[in-house]
Amino acid sequence: MNETLNNLNTFLGDYFNLSIPHFHVIDGVEIVLIAMFFYMILVWIKDTRAFMLLRGIIMVIIFFMAAALLQMNTILWLGEKLISAGLIALIVVFQPELRAALERLGRSLGRSNWMNRLLPIVAGRDGAKRFSDHTLQDLVKASYEMGAVKTGALIVVEKDVQLTEYERTGIEVDALLSRQLLINIFEKNTPLHDGAVIVRGDRVVSATCYLPLTDSMMLSKELGTRHRAAVGISEVSDSVTIVVSEETGKISVATENRLIRDVDAGELAEILTKLQNPSQQTPKKSWIDRFKKGVRSK
Repeated sequence: MNETLNNLNTFLGDYFNLSIPHFHVIDGVEIVLIAMFFYMILVWIKDTRAFMLLRGIIMVIIFFMAAALLQMNTILWLGEKLISAGLIALIVVFQPELRAALERLGRSLGRSNWMNRLLPIVAGRDGAKRFSDHTLQDLVKASYEMGAVKTGALIVVEKDVQLTEYERTGIEVDALLSRQLLINIFEKNTPLHDGAVIVRGDRVVSATCYLPLTDSMMLSKELGTRHRAAVGISEVSDSVTIVVSEETGKISVATENRLIRDVDAGELAEILTKLQNPSQQTPKKSWIDRFKKGVRSK
């Protein structure tokens, strides 16, 4: 086999000035990793406003390529001087997207079993319930009672990542969660109805909190600020957010960068039960399964 390859290399080198590069297993692994890396970057760019910025960058590159072909030396000189400043500008412009991508990577690693075994400090909390059954029932009841009268609501249920940064943007409540409390908070024309409520364990820790809005272009244009804020907080944390639409009264749930629309009481209770019991979490799909799913959805 080696002799055949050597002969072929000699033939290509003598007549076509070409050669077959030596290929090892590690080269194949490297190609696969690079392909996955660029695939993830393209998916990330497609789902955010970075796609529009990328189009602008491509236009600038085409402009300088045309200048090089036409030998416009002054423009090329300016481009050479500005390239270092341009790289810094790119980091500044893409800072929110880069931060979100790194946080998403950190959450993915934190959910992986091998990372938890390697670095126990990144593992989640113990198997104790995050909140009581009474809290779970009151969350479901309050959501659908508010939906019945079309009272808009935004309830963020904290998981492992603490939301102290967003808790400080609101008004401290620190009260035991109950159905009546949630309904009173979101009652129209009351001081605390605007913004989000953050729930930690069995307590409402803060109300009127400001949440980051998602930049995702995949979200339906018919959805308002509440839904965009719900997806936005799911992009920077592992929380579960309940949204009650003021227009339709329908319930949506935002978790893991996606929005599940028009859920019924049973589905909401199931989602909260999985959040309540860390030991009963549904096993995560492997990165290979997620990669295949992403390819099939294109």
